Amino acid sequence: MQRMSITEPARQTEIVHQTDVLVVGSGPGGLAAALAAARAGAEVTLVERFGCFGGNITAVGVEGMAWYRHEQTVEANGIGREFEERAKAMGAAVPESQSLSYELDSEGFKLVADRLVEEAGITPMLHRFFVAPVMDGDTITGIVTESKAGREAILARRVIDATGDADVAHRAGAPTVATPKERMMAASVMFHLAGVDKRKFLDGVRADPQTYKDWGGGGEWNIETSGKEDAMFSPFIRKPFAKAIRDGLIPARLNTIAGTWGAMHDTGELTYMNLVHLDGCDGTDPVDLTRFEIEGRRQAMLAIEALRRYMPGCEGARLRNFGMTIGIRDTRKIDAVYNMSEADVREQGRFEDSIGIYPEFIDGYGVLILPTTGRYFQLPYRNLLPKRVKNLLVAGRATGGDRIAHAATRNMSCCAVTGQGAGIAAAVSLRANAPLDRIDIAQVQAELARQGVRYR
Repeated sequence: MQRMSITEPARQTEIVHQTDVLVVGSGPGGLAAALAAARAGAEVTLVERFGCFGGNITAVGVEGMAWYRHEQTVEANGIGREFEERAKAMGAAVPESQSLSYELDSEGFKLVADRLVEEAGITPMLHRFFVAPVMDGDTITGIVTESKAGREAILARRVIDATGDADVAHRAGAPTVATPKERMMAASVMFHLAGVDKRKFLDGVRADPQTYKDWGGGGEWNIETSGKEDAMFSPFIRKPFAKAIRDGLIPARLNTIAGTWGAMHDTGELTYMNLVHLDGCDGTDPVDLTRFEIEGRRQAMLAIEALRRYMPGCEGARLRNFGMTIGIRDTRKIDAVYNMSEADVREQGRFEDSIGIYPEFIDGYGVLILPTTGRYFQLPYRNLLPKRVKNLLVAGRATGGDRIAHAATRNMSCCAVTGQGAGIAAAVSLRANAPLDRIDIAQVQAELARQGVRYR
């Protein structure tokens, strides 16, 4: 079908707000960026398309912020660790089932994020969808949003793109790279259950404990480990779905239904059900998003029926809720001044302009390596700098890198590390009246240290 178009009339767009640092997107990267910039003395505004902050944590329901953590894991700490600690203090976290971390309560974390934003003096702007950058030549000076109020402009001296899909950078003219759709990491529809018998469920898990080695052998779950992970416990479920396929309850083509659970609560809630994995979903295409949201919910109900029939303790299970939106792992990334490589994340990359560290944790594209030996890599500031656009930084999973690098840096806790670095860099840039690509990295690192971040 031939594509047609209309011509929109020229119009004036009201400037409704001006700020020093504007963060677009409030997932772990954006929320950390906004908090870090505010704590470094900048006036900060945080724009979010949904009605809550937290991104994948709250909107998608990905509650495992640091499920990689073991005794010898070395981390940056900083705001990412603070998310866990504040959630624990506010009764919005429980011990995670496979690690030394805490699983966040996706609903309770909405309140945690509200409190953090309020305490930092950040201007919150929820329910606003980014639609276009405001440009002065090759310099970004703000954004245009759409909302129930119509089209509005927000101006800023520095902008941080934490959209996850490099939306701001891409539309501002920065070079980006999109993974081919057939090679993108699968999308997920997350859900939570109620009505599970905790004792029977955990007795069943203990009677047939699963390990990371069991992730191999079909669909999404063909993985390469380093070997040391193979005997470690994993809250993994596949056998009920294999039985459901054998008995005709689930179509044989849906052998990707498998995955992990997060926490089994005394109330009968089984949370963070990461069982539905959808290949071929381009998270920048609303046609794909529509199709796979619906398909993901359909597959989730098949999974729940299989659990009722074949998983001890789940006989009376029922759907408690879906995440508000589908979870996307992989779309666009910027072509950064420095793009992270597989060698960097596998071989403990070191950089003079480091803005944080991340444990040797790789999860994606068929690779799983857990940080159990104290190894870690550094994240360079140059990885946050897009080419061709001034006054802009990128934080979160859209930073530059190859496939295996992305399998490490896309994780929410790493997004918080790049976000905190970006927020501090923006504040330092303003304080020194220096362009983002010419700031004194020693000043950034000094503020990182003051905020409790390990960057070496």
